[in-house]
Amino acid sequence: MIGIVDYGMGNLLSVYNAFDYLGEDVKICSYPEELSTVDRIVIPGVGAFKDCIKLLETKFFVESLNEQVIKNGKPTLGICLGMQVMAKKSYEFGEFNGLGWFDAEVIKIDNFNQKFKVPNIGWNEIEFKEENALFQGIDNHSDFYLVHSYFMKCRNDLDIVATYDYGAKITAAVMKDNIFATQFHPEKSQDNGLRIIENFVNWKP
Repeated sequence: MIGIVDYGMGNLLSVYNAFDYLGEDVKICSYPEELSTVDRIVIPGVGAFKDCIKLLETKFFVESLNEQVIKNGKPTLGICLGMQVMAKKSYEFGEFNGLGWFDAEVIKIDNFNQKFKVPNIGWNEIEFKEENALFQGIDNHSDFYLVHSYFMKCRNDLDIVATYDYGAKITAAVMKDNIFATQFHPEKSQDNGLRIIENFVNWKP
């Protein structure tokens, strides 16, 4: 059973539909105790970091997520803002602490004196580590869909498993232990995105 965390932000329906399309048992978890009933966890997200972490805290998801993801080691997928909130800290509209699962900070994309548009909206060519299980069956340098102004800057390069070029190397996906997260939206990335989701379902970290 796949559990999608419903904390009040994110494109729940499109993420739900992607798993459902692949024939997976999936449920939207609106209460933290529901995370104990699923085998895999998805943290989606669209919007601002400060709102995301505040909602996770006020809806009591933080403690449950730490228990199920960190302590119990359930395979977990973060998408877009759901990836960024896994960092230690964000500088979006202030300075805010995150879940701290990755030694990373969330910082704004440099537009290099208006050379690059921010937010970056659209398809970008992703370069990934080919030995990575979550990218199996996908051609390297394939396009994925992104919508973001901020990105995760990791202190440990080993956590980074995919990047794309936007004037500088931008983190596109990270992985550590039982956690995999993407800045791009697999649920909006057509066949390649569905393959990422299928690989996550079959992933045995």
